[in-house]
Amino acid sequence: MFNTQFLRHVFPPNIWSLMSNTYWLRLKDVDWYHSNEGRTSIQCMRSFKNKHRSERCFIIGNGPSLNKLDLSRLKNEYTFGLNRIYLLFPELGFTTTYFIALNQLVIEQCVDDIQNLSIPKFLSWKSRNVIGFDTSTIFFRPMSSDVITFSKTPEFGLCEGATVTYIAMQLAYYMGFQKVILIGVDHNFVTKGPAHKAITSEGPDPNHFHGNYFGKGFRWQLPDLETSERAYHLARKTYESDGREIVDATLNGKLQVFPKTAYNTLF
Repeated sequence: MFNTQFLRHVFPPNIWSLMSNTYWLRLKDVDWYHSNEGRTSIQCMRSFKNKHRSERCFIIGNGPSLNKLDLSRLKNEYTFGLNRIYLLFPELGFTTTYFIALNQLVIEQCVDDIQNLSIPKFLSWKSRNVIGFDTSTIFFRPMSSDVITFSKTPEFGLCEGATVTYIAMQLAYYMGFQKVILIGVDHNFVTKGPAHKAITSEGPDPNHFHGNYFGKGFRWQLPDLETSERAYHLARKTYESDGREIVDATLNGKLQVFPKTAYNTLF
């Protein structure tokens, strides 16, 4: 009988990931596969497959550059909002089409805000005991970033890629979007330190579009930009191999993975 380390080297990473995650889904993740939340989420997720075939969407990061864009132009666009994007909703006068949250610290500290959102919410399965399950909530199984994969079957799991933005890219692909446009993905943090280290903010947040985003007293984890870049490269390759594209319209963003485009030329 072959051991797992041998099999990991025999099969390509994408095939190994599919095999491994199918195994864990059916045999190990009993709570997920047999729970009402898990089974319902699988069914709900499948209802989004190719729902937006050949259309375009915007994935809205949360960088300070958002404050320099005319976001009112997004009112009639398909949009993915991440983490605390809802702090912008009162100013915008409209919500994003979809909402995604991955990080447990964010979800735990913002549970009331997230529960009050009436738009479709894609949330990490790890948050199931924090967030109440309702008809607008779809839980996904986060897959480790130890081996970066691009999931085309999010009902079975989504690779974290060290950033919720990568979750959005996989969901947008599954929904059939032809063109994905990034904004607010500044890929630059004033606050420095070891990746994934949990810290507590001591004052206004300089890394996001709002000072209260991770404001004083908020616990959050420092970014892992290196791992996220590896994930982004795979996202670009996956989209382009299918005749689709991801472009970066972030104003003065530091990310160099995707082709750049000017925000104002998109309308």
